[in-house]
Amino acid sequence: MMNFIRLRLFLVIILFFLFTIFSPQVLSAAEQDVTLEKVKATIPELEKLTKEELEKTGIPGAAIAIVYKDQVVYAKGFGVKETVFQLASVSKPIASTIVAAIITDGKITWDSRISDLDPSFEMYDPWVTREVTLRDMFAHRSGLPDHAGDLLEDLGFSREEILYRLRYQRPDSSFRSQYAYTNFGLTEAGVAAAKSTGKTWEEVASEKLYKPLGMSSTSSQYADFVARKNRALGHVLVDGKWVAKYKRDPDTESPAGGVSSSVNDLAKWMRLQLNNGKFDDKQLIAADPLQETHYPHMLTGFSPLTGLPGFYGLGWSVGYDEQGRLRLSHSGAFDLGAATTVFLIPSEELGIVVLTNAFPIGIPEGLANTFLDFVLYGKPTQDWLIIYKEAFAQMMKAESGEAADYSKAPAQPAPALAKEAYIGTYTNDFFGDIAIVEKDGGLAIQQGPKKMTFPMKHWDRDTFIYETEGESAIGLSGVIFTVGEDGKAAGVVVENLNIHGEGKFTRVQDKR
Repeated sequence: MMNFIRLRLFLVIILFFLFTIFSPQVLSAAEQDVTLEKVKATIPELEKLTKEELEKTGIPGAAIAIVYKDQVVYAKGFGVKETVFQLASVSKPIASTIVAAIITDGKITWDSRISDLDPSFEMYDPWVTREVTLRDMFAHRSGLPDHAGDLLEDLGFSREEILYRLRYQRPDSSFRSQYAYTNFGLTEAGVAAAKSTGKTWEEVASEKLYKPLGMSSTSSQYADFVARKNRALGHVLVDGKWVAKYKRDPDTESPAGGVSSSVNDLAKWMRLQLNNGKFDDKQLIAADPLQETHYPHMLTGFSPLTGLPGFYGLGWSVGYDEQGRLRLSHSGAFDLGAATTVFLIPSEELGIVVLTNAFPIGIPEGLANTFLDFVLYGKPTQDWLIIYKEAFAQMMKAESGEAADYSKAPAQPAPALAKEAYIGTYTNDFFGDIAIVEKDGGLAIQQGPKKMTFPMKHWDRDTFIYETEGESAIGLSGVIFTVGEDGKAAGVVVENLNIHGEGKFTRVQDKR
């Protein structure tokens, strides 16, 4: 069974490299020229498309900002006022900006070892523990599996506990050999960089970036987002209607997904990025460490249309179009109700950010790519909105196909053993203890430090099912017991926790 968020974000990255580096023909130099007039002339079409998509899809709110040659050309909300949105993984390029600001002070570099900055952190392999750097974690090349630690977050573990438990996470590849997107690896790098200043990540983010840029509506703390009067509540589809059903607190992975901001604030950040660390004629961040975030660090794949490679930098997806232009981007998504994207073309000093407060269906990416095509080529090279919608729909279908199908009960299920055969505590190093307890006449599974309790339903013989919750929820998951010679369960596999093999638990023997 695959990690479903992993599949989604992998697809988003593939879509970026597949589509944003493709153009149907190489245009003449004159046709490629980007001007302020071209940018402004595109805005009415962008507004029209945005309004049409919001009406068509029912997405409750969106906001867009465009910068060009150090000017904010456009910043507007649709369905919302001056509103703060949760950015999800668009937090990552913001985090690498913050680390570049710390590096500017001269105490650390991108190649500083995490073991020197945060001696408490360990990886599975002691050699990797000694050698892994800030650069490795921001480029997702540490050997940690995709999304290692995300399920611990869902179960209510604190940031400190999650980062501690990564030492029990077996690597998915050799150190620095492969790309694997990992929220908590990047989070550890942010936390370690902040420790060099003697302050927390949240304090450093504010002092090094948000305050100097005047980003007064931006924070790396969920409490600040909740306290905003104008905040965009996350929405999910329920029976075809968008509903503000969940709250998503991403504090545990703040550097990787915990920023909230407005498009007006993000326009300032895009200006800083496109102006090599300078803002309003002040060099706030040294150009060199900021530029390093834009360089290709790890190969992520090749476009089947052009053969051109795609990369990940430091907190950025990095690609080049057929005209040789560097294109930087990052998308963000919360299944519980957020979809965001940012695109920069540094050579043209052009950037766009699109924020929505709804489950991801491809709208931000479709709008951003359409806008860029209009500016660069005078017309869309593809129907990006349809392409992204279809791609996200296919992705959801593929995700559903990965999980065991518990929609139809067995025709003749074998009976379970007596409840006492399953009741007890089970453990492993990564997830710690889980418990099978009696509840309301049946069985339930307790998980995590808060003992989150989920009723289980018998499925067949020693297999039960329960409804998963949280950002990484997959619907129904199996809980499969292995019965020992004594007639009691000796172990259990919790399917939704077993993505990388960590979902196997051994019974804790009763003390006598």
